[in-house]
Amino acid sequence: MFESIIPPAWVEIVQQLEPGEFWFLTGLCIALGVAGFYAIFRFLKRYHIIDDTPTSKVRSAAQGYVELDGIGYLLKGAPIVSPLSGMLCTWYSYKVEEKTSDSRHRDRWQTVQQVTSDDLFLLRDETGDCIIDPEGAVVIPAITEVWYGATPMWHGGRRRGRSGRFRYTEKRMHPGDALYAIGQFRTVGSSQELPNTQEDVRRLLVEWKRDQVTLHARFDRNNDGLIDLQEWEAVRKAAWKVSLDDQARRVHKAVHSILMQPDDGSRPFILSVLTQQTLLKRYRRYVVFALLGFLLSGSIATWLLSVR
Repeated sequence: MFESIIPPAWVEIVQQLEPGEFWFLTGLCIALGVAGFYAIFRFLKRYHIIDDTPTSKVRSAAQGYVELDGIGYLLKGAPIVSPLSGMLCTWYSYKVEEKTSDSRHRDRWQTVQQVTSDDLFLLRDETGDCIIDPEGAVVIPAITEVWYGATPMWHGGRRRGRSGRFRYTEKRMHPGDALYAIGQFRTVGSSQELPNTQEDVRRLLVEWKRDQVTLHARFDRNNDGLIDLQEWEAVRKAAWKVSLDDQARRVHKAVHSILMQPDDGSRPFILSVLTQQTLLKRYRRYVVFALLGFLLSGSIATWLLSVR
């Protein structure tokens, strides 16, 4: 099959490879094929989840996995500022690399510092605000900048052109950027946060048991050094009352909606300045590239084995 399209010189080169070189090359092609096969299903899954999840409004969003579309803003309080560029942003990620040389005097970039922001910010649509907790998110930012410097920025280094001992890569989302988000939606501080009284009582009893001195001082009414059945019933009633009072206080707290990483990890948490349709087109391209990579690397590995 391959003989008619592969130049004879290539066949000769492969046949002359040392066993170690041959199996390294073949193993590399197989590994790339496996990676491509995995990527096909990973990108297809993200594509279908984004396409099948309806867009919700903040005010009417159900508890659980939702898709939101709005504008990014800062919360009240201290602003979020990227440490390298000093730019005001809602999210940032940066990497600092230093140029080094290996044993063969080849230049390499070694990462010396890498930081991703986990500060909370807002997504706002026409119905309300939702707090975004970006920890664990796949972020597609508005800006990606790369620059170089002779000394680290934190030692007074300044931006330079296309060369320098240090390379800086910074990604940012800014206040006012369009923001598409899909993740776990939760409303806290209201009756929508369903109480679990039995679980609250259980946790409170465990906490009280740790302080035996206080427990006996409050509930050992006959002072015999033991908590009998009658006294334990009083302990349970007191724990129920404290739990119900605490739940009542939580109901009257300010209501906040939060979007965060899903607990199960099987569905993606994505924050993007790109629209849903643009994201879908991007993931379609990724699927095509992954499929081509899988077919190409698999074909090369098959040819190598047939020639040998």
